[in-house]
Amino acid sequence: MIWLGDRAGYLSDWVTQQWVRLTGRRIRLADHCWLDGPRGNTRGIGKGFFAGYASQHGLEIVEDGTRGLMPDFRAVAGASLDPDMVAPVVRDFYEKTSAYELDVWSEWHGMFKPFGTALAVLFSRRLQQLNIPLSPLDSSKGMSSDVLQMWDRRSGRLVQTGWVRELHATRNLLYAGSYSICTVPGYPSPCVKVVFPLPNGNAIVLMKPESHPDGSFSLTSSGKGFGDPGFYFTVQGQGETIWARYVQSMQERIAVYAAERGTARADHILWLWGQPFLRLHYRLRKAADVVASA
Repeated sequence: MIWLGDRAGYLSDWVTQQWVRLTGRRIRLADHCWLDGPRGNTRGIGKGFFAGYASQHGLEIVEDGTRGLMPDFRAVAGASLDPDMVAPVVRDFYEKTSAYELDVWSEWHGMFKPFGTALAVLFSRRLQQLNIPLSPLDSSKGMSSDVLQMWDRRSGRLVQTGWVRELHATRNLLYAGSYSICTVPGYPSPCVKVVFPLPNGNAIVLMKPESHPDGSFSLTSSGKGFGDPGFYFTVQGQGETIWARYVQSMQERIAVYAAERGTARADHILWLWGQPFLRLHYRLRKAADVVASA
């Protein structure tokens, strides 16, 4: 890997950032606060990212008690989501995520698997971010799941929740992402916002929540253009400006549903140019239930 210095970082990262600058738009974060989120340095991300981020931004990390990605599931209620329609175990998972253990199975599709391997070699393993399993054996020993609430010391307000997951078999970070609720210009109801810090910027996924008659809950990142839910790359500009690129060709859907007693399951599908390239299946079980069945 070619190192260009602390400001530019590695060549592969710098090239990606130039693509965002050339094809995206330059905006002021004050005018587009829905695109604000944790940004990484050029050295990498890793398990300790949120501890450093909280220290720099005057936030207090809480790791005690039961913590959820959504402390109140009703915060995402809207035109397409009636919280009362969603199965209790699904709501419980989002409100008490730290109490659950996760198992994951992955399947890359056909011609896209070499793309996954290249992504791992060029970016994921080095950055310790977004290490999607390339083989079912990568996730065969399970994963850790750390939920970190970040509170503003002055206002006492929960700012965002970090979710850090590490694969036990490979010791690679599956991902470090921050979760919050926001609204976007192109959608009338609240969206779930997930931010993945990257060198000099981040990847942001804005997902539309929806409840279904069978009690399941889905999150979908798709739209027609900038300002809609979907996938964004951002790169830090000067001061409070960033470069932002909406990637319409990248879409995903997560469906979470009640399964066997006390268990929820999730099917996560990612598309590129309309073709599914990766499927992830999760089993979500309360840690106490796992111990009781052992």
